[in-house]
Amino acid sequence: MKAYEIQKFATDGLVVADRPEPAPGPGEVLVRMRAASLNFRDHLTLIGQYNPRQRLPLIPLCDGAGEVIGVGAGVREWKTGDRVISVFAQDWRAGAPTFDELRSSLGGPLDGTLCELRVFPAHGLVPLPDYMSFEEGATLPCAGVTAWSALVQGGVRPGQTVLALGTGGVSMFALQFARAMGARVIITSGSGEKLKRALELGAHAGINYKDKPNWSREVRRLTDMAGADHIIEVGGVGTMDQSLKSVRLFGHISLIGVLAGATTELNLTPALMQNVRIQGVVVGSRQDSLQMLEAMTFHQIHPVIGETFEFARAPEAFRLMAQGGHFGKIVIRIA
Repeated sequence: MKAYEIQKFATDGLVVADRPEPAPGPGEVLVRMRAASLNFRDHLTLIGQYNPRQRLPLIPLCDGAGEVIGVGAGVREWKTGDRVISVFAQDWRAGAPTFDELRSSLGGPLDGTLCELRVFPAHGLVPLPDYMSFEEGATLPCAGVTAWSALVQGGVRPGQTVLALGTGGVSMFALQFARAMGARVIITSGSGEKLKRALELGAHAGINYKDKPNWSREVRRLTDMAGADHIIEVGGVGTMDQSLKSVRLFGHISLIGVLAGATTELNLTPALMQNVRIQGVVVGSRQDSLQMLEAMTFHQIHPVIGETFEFARAPEAFRLMAQGGHFGKIVIRIA
């Protein structure tokens, strides 16, 4: 079978390779992969910044969807022809994970989904809803579950205000999920065109951070000076100062990414004085995935796909992720 491998940590380290066709063992399922999607972690993995000790070669990407073409002995949950989605951390079934369960993530340290065929443990998959395409399903395991976990853990309620930074995959899922939960959503972006698209998807307001670098003032204005109840913080320390100025008293900040930097000086006094809860979010369990899919199916939510590439153009998809010019998710069609 054909698979992409990271053979060296570099922007040109992604290579197509031939691997033996896998076969499912007891308790395992063989899936013909139909689509996969990228997260920023995949770019960092490619250039060696996510885990410099990662063993190579590695099949990248933690998100994928496909159809079952074989099952091993003892598998009862799946049958040939079932449409399925991968689970981010294969062995994290529910609740708080152990270290080993959290380390069972696809696309590092385990081989990922950018391949024609892959064997999964039966518990490493969830069903793809009938109304979704393979491409849509492939966007969900990391970004979708992360956004879902952040809002659920943050206890978002109807009538509250959620501030989502940027228009990437996690933020667009947060917009859709927060709206379904009855919350009001504010989106930030450096692109007026992206803000327009976010408003069309249901955002109540948009802030261009290039026009308003102190965008926390605009958040305050839009919330009658109270601040946002919940912030989806994907920038890291590069945006945390403004997020701390944007959140309300006793508000919640979900720390999800470090797109704007991981280390710098940061004044934490506002968090202390306002009783702000800052919580790191590391995707979610298989149970979280199932609950998210139940909510998506009830509301018929379709993931936002910005760009789709064919399998042969996978390196171009990685370059687009590195540039940050996408809206929503970047998908690679495998079949």
